[in-house]
Amino acid sequence: MQQGGGSETEVTWEDQQNINRFSKLNNRFHELEDEIRIAKETNDNLEDASNELILTDEEVVRFQIGEVFAHVPKDEVESRIEEMKEVTMKNLEKLEEEKDSVLAQMAELKKILYGKFGDSINLEED
Repeated sequence: MQQGGGSETEVTWEDQQNINRFSKLNNRFHELEDEIRIAKETNDNLEDASNELILTDEEVVRFQIGEVFAHVPKDEVESRIEEMKEVTMKNLEKLEEEKDSVLAQMAELKKILYGKFGDSINLEED
């Protein structure tokens, strides 16, 4: 493999497996970023709904269940929103932990691959 005047370096099966693994991790990293963004937006929306609920004088409010709005007592809606926020926060924490793990694995693979191929391989995003 010759590129840009560099020296020829043989790509072994193990090297190709590392490159493929890095690619899969990079794709997962981007998926996680999207999932984290969506979870944060969901959490913000739940927080907004909770704040709006505090301001309302109604004892029975409309609450969306699936595609249907139902009239539900305010106290029950408050508890459901709190439960939904807790679930969303736990999910967000898991996603952040997985993202950190993926980044650590990618960094390790970068060391290995750049150590062998140097400037002949580009693992950085443009």
